[in-house]
Amino acid sequence: MQLLFLGTLALFVGVTVAVPAQEKRVHHKPDLSDHVHDDAHGYQYDHEAFLGKEEAKTFDQLSPEESKERLGKIVDRIDTDKDGFISHAELHHWIKHRQSRYIKENVDKHWKEYDQNKDGKIGWIEYKNTTYGYYMDAEFDDVDDKASYKAMLTRDERRFKSADRDGDSVATREEFTAFLHPEEFDHMRDIVIQETIEDIDKNGDGKIDLREYIGDMFNPENGENEPDWVTTEKKHFSEFRDMNKDGFLDASEVSHWILPGEVDHADNEARHLIHETDKDNDGRLSISEIMDKMDFIKVSTITDFGTLTEDHDEL
Repeated sequence: MQLLFLGTLALFVGVTVAVPAQEKRVHHKPDLSDHVHDDAHGYQYDHEAFLGKEEAKTFDQLSPEESKERLGKIVDRIDTDKDGFISHAELHHWIKHRQSRYIKENVDKHWKEYDQNKDGKIGWIEYKNTTYGYYMDAEFDDVDDKASYKAMLTRDERRFKSADRDGDSVATREEFTAFLHPEEFDHMRDIVIQETIEDIDKNGDGKIDLREYIGDMFNPENGENEPDWVTTEKKHFSEFRDMNKDGFLDASEVSHWILPGEVDHADNEARHLIHETDKDNDGRLSISEIMDKMDFIKVSTITDFGTLTEDHDEL
């Protein structure tokens, strides 16, 4: 029986063990990569930003010759004016396209599963029945951890109602996208903040103290020494996160932490890739410059949001 609890999973879509614990709560719009952007320790972030997450995995399996051929086809798609060069604008457009396509494909995948009557909408009952199945009885008598499943159902229903803007208990594709990816919608911000606080606030006082904040990221085992990043995070909590210096993070402070302002990560990544690859400093990339930096690009953003197969012509 499926117990997907997508309401919670969707909040952390794109988060894997590759993400350091201290990064996992922050929602960018949307993530270019699951990896930290640190060229000193490798180019995996850039790899996934250029290629798209799924395409990057494909590249990892290709021979150098196959990689070069595949990369050439991607470069041809990015070069929309066909002048033989990739400009910042073209690269920025490509990366944003890969971001939006990732979300669309994720929604499409789940839409087929939840639209049981194939009417082009997903009702709350359809979602509940598909997700919880025979466990949907309010008492969850057949489940060992009844409290957890009751909480899951309550949380999913609350998020569904927030996404369902017309209040008819039926989600359009746009509303279902807001349900699965609430961090992408302004009207869902309060739900993202509320769910984050509920996850971290262990004593139920509606706030996050330092112990809870660190405990969400790091729990030492068997006398394990505290990593340096934990010390740094404690400093961040007191100096930056706790803006009113009362020793707690309230909803407003959590919002500043997990939903940072409108930083255009696609623009930043496009500039970074050009800076690293543009040998003649003309502000654009030639095919030879890209091929010369293939190892860098291969582990980059251009190739990574969603799969890019030879018969895709969506641009």
